[in-house]
Amino acid sequence: MLTEPRPAAVDRLPLRRRLLPVVALLLLAPWAAECSWGGFTLDDFLPVLIFLGPMYGGAAILIRETARHLGAGWPVIVLLAAAFGVLQAGLVDQSLFNPGYLDDTEYADTRAAAEATLVPGLEFSVRQAFDYVGNHIVLTICAPVVLVESFLGPGRRLRPWLGRPGLAVVGVIYLLGSLLIFSDSGRKGFLASPLQLAFAATVVLALVAAALLPRWRRARPRRVRRAPRPIWVGLVVVLVHFGTDLTPGWPGVAIALALAATTASLIAFWSSRAGWGQRHVLVAGTASLVTAAAFAYLVPPYSPATPAAALAGDVAVSVVTVALIGGAWWRLRRTSPAVHVRAS
Repeated sequence: MLTEPRPAAVDRLPLRRRLLPVVALLLLAPWAAECSWGGFTLDDFLPVLIFLGPMYGGAAILIRETARHLGAGWPVIVLLAAAFGVLQAGLVDQSLFNPGYLDDTEYADTRAAAEATLVPGLEFSVRQAFDYVGNHIVLTICAPVVLVESFLGPGRRLRPWLGRPGLAVVGVIYLLGSLLIFSDSGRKGFLASPLQLAFAATVVLALVAAALLPRWRRARPRRVRRAPRPIWVGLVVVLVHFGTDLTPGWPGVAIALALAATTASLIAFWSSRAGWGQRHVLVAGTASLVTAAAFAYLVPPYSPATPAAALAGDVAVSVVTVALIGGAWWRLRRTSPAVHVRAS
């Protein structure tokens, strides 16, 4: 009979060592969310970390710590990441409901494509919702958490880093960062209707409730067949990114949702097989980051920039991405050559 594991205990290491992964995640989350895909030039990297770190980084820490305190796995992290994505785009900056949110950027021409999948009454684009929430799941939360955990040894990887006082501090940091973005400048003077706000809040609460279901904390027996090599897991994720933009409008949304659901199910199935380990998790979690860094050369930053400045930022993104993933892979080879991650 399967029983629920007890929540992992907080690390009892010196404060400096316990805070190192917290600070790393606090800085990595905003960089992955806004810089890794070419949204900002190199000169803007530091301001992004300073102004968006409390919100993006605070959310990543709180989500990761919630899952690890519960003794839960990646389904909880993904569901809470989706809840954060809806919270951020629907209630904080309200970009999900603001049709002119990108009008003062280099992406103003995407408005027509977004309006092709508008939901009557609620007046938001399903295409934009998929992109906004999806990017928050894979870039803002999952990729940074995977990277930081992969740099840790197997004894600390799945353990909480913070106790209640630390979580309270991070919660305040996140709240202050969100309030800064919620100000008129962050929302660009737009305020969603009560119906839109109620809809977004309901979706957030539903996702959080789903994440807290006990089923995600029950151990699952592993299947006899071995998991595929990590490279095949990464290729599947990369191919999904290419397939999500095959066609515009509602057919494109249907294809994107079907591909995302199929990929999630396939990864969940593979993770229950023997041999699934942290290297698979690293590849699955960072394949989207690699794809974003590769496409950074093809997209403009938010604000107009010279070709040289844009190229410098894209090259910096490539260097940082390779260094992070390469370093994490090297660290795993040294610290956990045969450590498996519980499928949940």
